[in-house]
Amino acid sequence: MRLAPTSLALLSLLSLSAPAWAIDVDGRIDPAEWQGARHVTDFRQVQPLSRAPGSQPTEGWILATPEGLAIGFHSTEPASIPRTRQSAQRDVGAQADRVNLYVDFDGDGRTGYNFTVLLSDSIIDATITNENQFATDWDGNWKHAVSEDAEGWSAEMLIPWYIAPMQAGSGGKRTIGIQLDRVIGASGERMAWPAVSVQEPRFLSALAKVEIPEYSQALLAITPYVSGLYDHIDGGSGFDGGVDLFWKPNSRFQLSATLNPDFGQVESDQLVVNFSATETFFSDKRPFFTENQAFFDVPFGSLNNANRLLYTRRVGGPADDGVGSGDVIAAVKLNGSAGGFNYGVFAASEADAAGRDFYALRTTRDFDAQGVGAMFSRVERPFLDREANVYEFDHRWTPSPKLSLRTTLVGSDVVQAGEAARDSGGQVLVDYDHDNGWRQQGYALHLGDGLQLNDFGYLERNDFNYLRYQVAHRLADVPRDSAYSAHDWRYAVSRRTNDHGVHIADAFSVDLFNDLRNGGSSWFGIAGFGPGHDDLVTRGNGVVDMPAKAYLNYEHFRPRKEHWSFYGNAQYAAEGLAGPRRGAISFDLNPTYFVNDTLSFYGELFARHNPDWLLWCPAGGAPCAGQGARDLLGTYRANLLQLNGGMQWIINAKQELRIKMETIALDAHAVQGWDLAANGRPQRVGDGLNDFSLRNLGFQIRYRYELAPLSNLYVAYVRGGFGFQDESQAVGGLLGDAFSLRDDEQLFVKLNYRFEL
Repeated sequence: MRLAPTSLALLSLLSLSAPAWAIDVDGRIDPAEWQGARHVTDFRQVQPLSRAPGSQPTEGWILATPEGLAIGFHSTEPASIPRTRQSAQRDVGAQADRVNLYVDFDGDGRTGYNFTVLLSDSIIDATITNENQFATDWDGNWKHAVSEDAEGWSAEMLIPWYIAPMQAGSGGKRTIGIQLDRVIGASGERMAWPAVSVQEPRFLSALAKVEIPEYSQALLAITPYVSGLYDHIDGGSGFDGGVDLFWKPNSRFQLSATLNPDFGQVESDQLVVNFSATETFFSDKRPFFTENQAFFDVPFGSLNNANRLLYTRRVGGPADDGVGSGDVIAAVKLNGSAGGFNYGVFAASEADAAGRDFYALRTTRDFDAQGVGAMFSRVERPFLDREANVYEFDHRWTPSPKLSLRTTLVGSDVVQAGEAARDSGGQVLVDYDHDNGWRQQGYALHLGDGLQLNDFGYLERNDFNYLRYQVAHRLADVPRDSAYSAHDWRYAVSRRTNDHGVHIADAFSVDLFNDLRNGGSSWFGIAGFGPGHDDLVTRGNGVVDMPAKAYLNYEHFRPRKEHWSFYGNAQYAAEGLAGPRRGAISFDLNPTYFVNDTLSFYGELFARHNPDWLLWCPAGGAPCAGQGARDLLGTYRANLLQLNGGMQWIINAKQELRIKMETIALDAHAVQGWDLAANGRPQRVGDGLNDFSLRNLGFQIRYRYELAPLSNLYVAYVRGGFGFQDESQAVGGLLGDAFSLRDDEQLFVKLNYRFEL
């Protein structure tokens, strides 16, 4: 039932006080239940970002209740607009009809939460940091429901107050930042209140400030787990168990703890072949390590938010003795606020002689137009006789709604075997938003040669100076008869050097991002690097003179129309010794077939031909084993083929079945070996390099049954393998051989149940 116009006018004048009864979260907007709610009707277009009134009427309700923050939506959707009811795995989402709540419980622009409900009642929950960086690793316990009628559809959410740590209010009131938005799946149009887009540099701090009554909820949740594994290869079996604990006595304090956290094969990492000097980054899905971790997520060292000072995959990562992974005994995390300060404490300990101890402490304080933060982390590594301390200070200043500045300073102090090493780094990010869709961004980064953050953090490299300037222009007034609804042009220039004065490269890029009226998107990008140097490829064995580089990219996404959706990408990347004239060509094709709203099959074919692949070949070591007794650079003609596929079946609201397969085949034919002259120029050598090839397989069948919120039974069958050989083989044959790999084959069962007290 919808509210009558006279009732809506009355309710919009009322304060955000709680009714004497609770919200029944059934997806139906009952006028009696929502009495006293703030009623929002001024939804405006933010995708495309015209800020014009929304194309379809949308209404929202905001109500603070003792049970939690209640949010209601009603989305008018006439029969002329197809409704997309696609079901999706949690946090995967779909280009479907959906509504979003974005909320910053402290209203300070530091940490936010995104709660999404699809028309199918599938959900997404995510944390928001650094203004517009979303991470879906975290899962919360909250209520949601949807309903439909001929006029449109409605959704209700109830977010309990124990979902996140919050600062104390004042005078029984709390000021939160909030945005409501609605997406039409068939067209991709997004309408929001207030009219701010996640694509803008300032999103979280630009949310509407709303005053609500202050409530507090206490919660004690204990989640034990048991798991069993049977290994089909060696015939062995094993059992394990542990427990996670969550305690929130009030809104200002929160404790999470874990004993023997699970490392089972419930979530599998993507297969990656990486011969570069940069470590591969993987997200963390372990519940303890995602629970309110956003407070510790301090991005540093890049614009893409991959680099960070705390990388929780270090805890329980590869052991210091090189044998297996670290065995995490226990970990604890505190989040809270006191005296206007937010604080967080993190500690984790691993077992055995090669075990490590991890500690982190962070605090923040915010004022009207600026805020400061500081963090200290320490890792003790007895097996390596190493202690690593990192100090961080950050400052953010928003002198006007158009201008924002973010500054971060970092220092490391490492002692190993009695030898001390200290260095520092810093970054400054400036965003200025003009009128008429124009905006500018400046970024400066310095990473000292001796800066060491990777004992606990993730930093792609040190010894680096980077300066970048970008100007962008968004066009949202595209003619209605165009296939496009908006264009976003971005132009950037940059300079890269290392801390020893080596010029790495000057670069430029031009990017065009397009929104399409069918709900899809496309991107075209061109970039060029001038002649310079590569100081990473040799792993510290010299700096290589490099010619210019060139890149061309095009990608296109077409959302589901009837039974099919499609993603495709094409790239030309010339980054070897031959320069722009001989680059790698790659194609990525990813179609998905939807049998219905709950069952889909997907496939992916990725192919790359690289005639000028430059690799470092250490003497007698992989990947170029056999080239002789000296280190060399090697140019290879490489072909790579990936064939991936799978199935997603949402059986019902409690059950899902997933099949996932990934294969990789790589053939590398040696073309030329290179010595590195004293001046950095590669010199041809007659010694022949070995050809090599590899294949890789990852396969998983996973069934999940939801026993209760955040309580699940998992049954998974996993199989995988890796094969490497010092000879060339056609990628087609390698790919076929990959299916016979069987280094690992296991049956895994896990049961976890959350008891809330």
